[in-house]
Amino acid sequence: MDIRRVDLTTLTTVERSALVRRSVVPDETIKERVASIVQFIAAGGDAALAAAGLEYGGGSSDGGVRVSSDRIADALTNLPAETVIALQAAIANIRSVHEHQRPRDHLVAPVPGVEIARVWSPLRRVGVYAPGGRAAYPSSVLMGVIPAQVAGVESIAVVSPAGPDGRLNEATLGAAALLGIDEVYAMGGAQAIAALAYGTETIAPVDKIVGPGNDWVTAAKLAVFGVCGIDLPAGPSEALVLTDGSANPRIVAVDLLCQAEHGAESPVVLLTSAPDQVPAILAAAEAMLAGLERSEIIRAALEDHGLIAIAPDLETAIAFSNDFAPEHLSVHTEEAPSVAKRLTSAGSVFVGEWAPESAGDYATGANHVLPTGSLARSYGPLSVEDFGSWRQVQELTREGLSTLRPIIEELAGVEGLTAHRLAVAVRFEEGR
Repeated sequence: MDIRRVDLTTLTTVERSALVRRSVVPDETIKERVASIVQFIAAGGDAALAAAGLEYGGGSSDGGVRVSSDRIADALTNLPAETVIALQAAIANIRSVHEHQRPRDHLVAPVPGVEIARVWSPLRRVGVYAPGGRAAYPSSVLMGVIPAQVAGVESIAVVSPAGPDGRLNEATLGAAALLGIDEVYAMGGAQAIAALAYGTETIAPVDKIVGPGNDWVTAAKLAVFGVCGIDLPAGPSEALVLTDGSANPRIVAVDLLCQAEHGAESPVVLLTSAPDQVPAILAAAEAMLAGLERSEIIRAALEDHGLIAIAPDLETAIAFSNDFAPEHLSVHTEEAPSVAKRLTSAGSVFVGEWAPESAGDYATGANHVLPTGSLARSYGPLSVEDFGSWRQVQELTREGLSTLRPIIEELAGVEGLTAHRLAVAVRFEEGR
C-alpha cells in the first residue's frame, strides 16, 4: 500500500497546521445544488418531495413517503432471530449508558432574595436521519432514537433512503419497530432534511435533526440550521490509531482497516513513535485486506486519505493527536489508560487491544454519532442533553433587588440605558 508518510519533527508550523486541518463543509457546487433542493421542498411540500425522490433517489417504489405501521411490524418478523437478539442487546446497552446522561436542574442563590434556576426541558419533536440506499445502518436508528427517548422527546420521526428496489431495509425498519417508532419515512439526501425542517402536508416540522449522512445531507443540515436545530455537521468517518510500538501489529492494522471501510474518503491515521513497526503493520493490513468485501473502498481510503505520522516520542504523538482531534481514537500503548486521560480532543477513545472501534459502533452502549473534521475540539458525541434545551429562571424578592440596585443603576448609567435604571427605581417608589 502506498500511504503518505510524514516525520513530525521535519514539519514547519504551517505544514503541521495544514496536516491537521479538515473541513466538514461540503464544496460550493454541492452547497449551491442543495440550497436549490431545500428551497424547492420548502415551497412545494409533498409534491416537490415526490419529484425529488424520483430525480435523486431514496423514495419508495409505491410513490408514498410514510411507511405504514404494518410494514414496520412485518419487517421485524422478517428478520432472522439472531439479528433481533443482537439489536435487542444493543438497545439495552445504549439505553443503560444514556440513562445516566439525564441533565439535572440547578438552583443558585448568589445573594439573599435572588434565586437563579437553570432548568432543562426535552425538545417536543426531532427527526433522526439514518443513512441507507446501497447499505443499511440500523445502528444509526438506535443511536439517534434512544437518547431522544431517554430525554423525554414525545414525537420522533425516522427517515432513511430506500434502496434501489424502492424499499427500506428490513433491519432499519426492524430497529424502529423494536424502539416503538411508528413514524418512518422513505426519503433521503437533501430533500429529506428539508422536509423535516420545513414540514410538508404529510410531515410535521421538527425542532432538531440528528444523524450522520453524506455531503448532501451535511450541506442540507447547514442550510436549514436556524429553521431548526442540528446535532452537528459531519464529514467522512475518520480514525487515528496511536501506538508506541508495544502493540500487536495485526490488531493495529485491523483497527486501521475498520474505519477505512466506511468510505473511500475516510481519513485514517497511524500515529506512532515506533517507525520500525510500520512495515509489520502494513504487511498485516495487506494480508487481511484481500479477504474483505469492501477491499477496494478500504484501499482507496488508505492510499488517498491515509497518513503515517512518525513522532520522535509519545509526548509529541499525544500533542499531535490533540491537534488532529479525530472522530475515533484507538490507543495501543504501554499504560494505555493513563495515556488516554491525556488525549483531550477526540470523539470516542478506545483504550487497549480489547477495545475495537466496532464495539463502540454497535454494542458498548456509547453513542457512535461523533464529531469529525477536528470538531472534536469543541463538540462531543451525541447525548441525551442534545435533545433538550436549557433556560434560566430568575426570581427576586424586594430585599434581593435592593441589594442589587446599586450595581444595576451604576452599570446602566455607564452604558447609557436609562430605562434599565428606571425599571429598578419604579419598583421602589413610595407606597410600594
